[in-house]
Amino acid sequence: MYEDAKKLIGAANKIIVIQAENPDGDSLGGSLALEEILGDIGKEVILYCPVEIPKYLRYINGWDRVINKFDTTADLAIIVDTTADVLLGKTLDTPGVRHYLESNPVLAIDHHKTESNLSFDCTLLVEEAVATGDVIYKLATDAGWAINAQAAENLLIALMSDSLGFTTQNVSPQTFMIASKLIELGSSSSVIEGRRREFMKKSPEILTYKGMLIERIEYFLDGKLALIRIPFEEIQQYSDKYNPSMLVLDEMRLVEGVEVGVAIKTYPDGRLTGKLRSNLPISDTIAGFFGGGGHEYAAGFRVYENIDTIIPELLTATEKALKGEKNDTKIQ
Repeated sequence: MYEDAKKLIGAANKIIVIQAENPDGDSLGGSLALEEILGDIGKEVILYCPVEIPKYLRYINGWDRVINKFDTTADLAIIVDTTADVLLGKTLDTPGVRHYLESNPVLAIDHHKTESNLSFDCTLLVEEAVATGDVIYKLATDAGWAINAQAAENLLIALMSDSLGFTTQNVSPQTFMIASKLIELGSSSSVIEGRRREFMKKSPEILTYKGMLIERIEYFLDGKLALIRIPFEEIQQYSDKYNPSMLVLDEMRLVEGVEVGVAIKTYPDGRLTGKLRSNLPISDTIAGFFGGGGHEYAAGFRVYENIDTIIPELLTATEKALKGEKNDTKIQ
């Protein structure tokens, strides 16, 4: 299943690695790993993301090599960690980029089972796994490409990030096997976690803001859905210091009776972004209602609609997903 990917990479000299506009530890770790692995086989690699890498990800060595200027002279584009048009909106809106992607080879490496809806021809390497870093490891191993110590650390970060420290339900014995191989190659989970914890520290101002967010949480569907609304003014004020959504989202789903936590951010151009965390495997189902996607337990979406319109639709989508999960459980 890796043959097409190996042929595309083998034929290219200059490769641009593209992250979506919601970079996370998996997409950044996977991109940096590709830079190391492909650089070692003689490829020139450019790392691109249309948005600035969030501060909470800057514990990952090499984040500052990611640029927001798209190089259309590359022979091949590799998209990591998504096959959804909606998450590439900023990239596709950049002058010249859509034409480039429509007229050059493109490889997408992803681990989400959501069906691809990319609007240009693309070779897909999609394998259901705990992280895109998992797929990149298997591609490199199959191709016989060396994984140096830095690449091993980047891939371990990708695995740890998307599995929440190897605690999600999709972690398998193979996940731990790959992690052990990466540690043998020179990575260290304790070193990674130590750096991450330093970057996760909160100022007194952010802790006060977290308390404000907790007070504003709304509950729907008999307490099964917890919702927080984050207006643009707060995004401007706090995002540079800490992602407002992540201040409370995981804690929301740990409230008694809550099955789904949703954070909705609003922007002046009418855009809304939703980030979901759930205790049941329905996050991607709910996000898919709005054209988004992701994991069963963590997903997201982006729409251009009034928040007062979106919330009733969110309640409907969540209720349907909860009923579907209940019916599946009964069948089993």
